[in-house]
Amino acid sequence: MAIGVTRTYVGSIKNQQQVCDGLDSLGDSASKIWNVARWTADRIWDATGEIPDVGVLKAYMKNHRCWNDLNAQSSQKVIEELSDAFQSWFDLRQNDPKANPPGYRKHGDTRPKSTVTFKEDGFKHDPENNRVRLSKGSNLKEHWSDFLLCEYQTRPDVDLSGVNRVQNVRAVWNGDEWELHFVCKVSLETNDSAGDGVAGIDLGIKNIAVVAFPDEYVLYPGNSLKQDKHYFTRAEYDTEGENGPSEKSRWARRKLAEREMHFYHTLTETIIAECVERGVGTLAVSWPEDVRESDWGKTANKKLHTWAFDRIYQYLAYKGEIRGVNVLKENEWNTSQTCSQCGDDTKANRKHRGLYVCQSCG
Repeated sequence: MAIGVTRTYVGSIKNQQQVCDGLDSLGDSASKIWNVARWTADRIWDATGEIPDVGVLKAYMKNHRCWNDLNAQSSQKVIEELSDAFQSWFDLRQNDPKANPPGYRKHGDTRPKSTVTFKEDGFKHDPENNRVRLSKGSNLKEHWSDFLLCEYQTRPDVDLSGVNRVQNVRAVWNGDEWELHFVCKVSLETNDSAGDGVAGIDLGIKNIAVVAFPDEYVLYPGNSLKQDKHYFTRAEYDTEGENGPSEKSRWARRKLAEREMHFYHTLTETIIAECVERGVGTLAVSWPEDVRESDWGKTANKKLHTWAFDRIYQYLAYKGEIRGVNVLKENEWNTSQTCSQCGDDTKANRKHRGLYVCQSCG
């Protein structure tokens, strides 16, 4: 059976010198649209006590001159990203009243190069010749047919001519140069069930995962991830500029995000591969339902809100679907005092942290 998944493939731009000025203009325009919309949201917030929704912001920004610096769909995407950032802030400030709202995109007196997303109407892909045509907004065109033609190169194992559909293309400044991210819909063949075995996985902050396979327990510590966070976070704060993050600070932030993503992909791929090898067709993930709604104190809350248990589950779910492993969420509430044999949940069954004796079935 085939399933459709979304994959992002990165391509380096071969004609960087020819298109970098044009991409710089688009990236600067995306930052300007963000800043104007952010300023508008701030004024409405002061007047009404509410942040305008994405539809209101789009309607207002369409009348602003900078809106036409980008293709209409690209401008809309900037507003959608700002709206998502506000929503994340709302969710975070429920437990952290001091959480900062999304800020302006400024670096001193200049704007940084923001990511520009080109949706269906904003690009034309030529996979046979490894080229993609990116639309400019009407304000940046010298004539009506003006566009950027980027020649790209992907990894040798990536063939974009074989994907079902390129959904959108993103021009991303990686700190040194522009690169292209192709978001594609890909069809993958799935395996039948990996087996009849059942395993459980307990997710944690210090020890990222403990998997109880039918025959043994396997611990996956997070030491390397913790070391990366310590090193790159310190590098970020040590190089923070008076007028916003420095180049070194942005590099550290981006590098940490890349290493975290690589760690979680490697971890989940290893766990699913172990399930297949051991004949485990069902993997139950202990799900900390509503855990972020609790107040654990300033230090613990910070760790709790950076705990990527939801991302780990998502990676396990789609990797498991491909390999024939059914990944389920199991609410872990009350499980530490519930007998796995008979279901008795008497509190006295838990003698102490390391000893559980059921009074009903022994």
